[in-house]
Amino acid sequence: MSDLEAFRGETRAWLEENCPPTMRTPMTSEDETVWGGRREKYTNPEAKLWLDRMGGKGWTAPNWPKEYGGGGLSKEEAKVLGQELGRIGARPALASFGLWMLGPVLLEYATEEQKQRFLPQIVRGEIRWCQGYSEPGAGSDLAGLQTRAVLDGDEWVINGQKVWTSFADMADCIFCLVRTDTSTKHEGISFLLIDMDQSGVTTKPIKLISGSSPFCETFLDDAKTPKDNLIGRENGGWEIAKKLLMHERTNISSGGFGGGGRMTPIEAVAKEYLGEVDGRIGDAVLRDKIVAHKMRERAFGLTVKRSQAEAKAGEVSPASSIIKYIAAEMNKSRLEMLFEVMGLQTLGWEGDYFSDFGLGTTRGMLRSKANSIEGGTSEINLNVVAKRVLGLRDHQ
Repeated sequence: MSDLEAFRGETRAWLEENCPPTMRTPMTSEDETVWGGRREKYTNPEAKLWLDRMGGKGWTAPNWPKEYGGGGLSKEEAKVLGQELGRIGARPALASFGLWMLGPVLLEYATEEQKQRFLPQIVRGEIRWCQGYSEPGAGSDLAGLQTRAVLDGDEWVINGQKVWTSFADMADCIFCLVRTDTSTKHEGISFLLIDMDQSGVTTKPIKLISGSSPFCETFLDDAKTPKDNLIGRENGGWEIAKKLLMHERTNISSGGFGGGGRMTPIEAVAKEYLGEVDGRIGDAVLRDKIVAHKMRERAFGLTVKRSQAEAKAGEVSPASSIIKYIAAEMNKSRLEMLFEVMGLQTLGWEGDYFSDFGLGTTRGMLRSKANSIEGGTSEINLNVVAKRVLGLRDHQ
């Protein structure tokens, strides 16, 4: 028996013993996603148990080094772990901006002390992070940001405003781009880590047409953070910002904009609502549409796996913009198709006539329109693909 086969056997046995029954079922809504942090409310005690077990094993970040709380697995072992989690239909133990975005750049740019301080907490889901990038006057032109940070003794004092800050009202800390030099644009930006639980930080949710408020305005008024919460060099944040955006686009896409949860397959919903003929979906037209979608979904999944393998090897590239763009379009397409399948059940906003799944689908479809904005707008991502992947020239 090879070492990898032995690892598979050990992993399978551990998962069978430690993955709780309810963590092997599809999520029915985004509310079931576990984000961790000091404010997390576990509606299902088994979700907390699953996080503690996976985090303790380091398997929420299987490729990260063990000395920083990770699993220390090789690429091959991590692939086996993913296969075994998929075999039992396990839910992700943790959805985390710390895992997807902040952690990878900390591994590359942080000091040893910073890695020891922040990474194990990310792995265990003890801190929930949000991202402070966009501003009212600096969205597409991110380098035009004006949030100012001034060093005062052993602390940075920060003043400014961020917008579209996902889950800022639920986060413990924020990784934030700030201006530390006003004489230059790109080279005057630094990357700071800031505690949200202080009098100088306030958040205001932005309600979407779906009725939910995943995005917020974030106001920083003489907010403070220790001097040693600067990641990388002063005025060197733009390089980190670009690298983090590539990780964000890859991981937000692979998570399907829903925290990486395993959702009910569209074909199962179609059979329930449209009936079956000889084991196939009853409506031939919708059946063809669903098959075409599933084929694109399969091809996309393989592309994501290749991109993730490159990222784990330190080869994150601008091609992540392709994945982010396609993922946004596919998620919108999937939810619009569910509208066709479920008919009247998706026309409600509230009331006993409508099922929880139908109401969730309605709000999910409306929420999905923001997929074209978050993680970089579709227009910006297409520009990145044109210039940095295809090598096309700017219009003169």
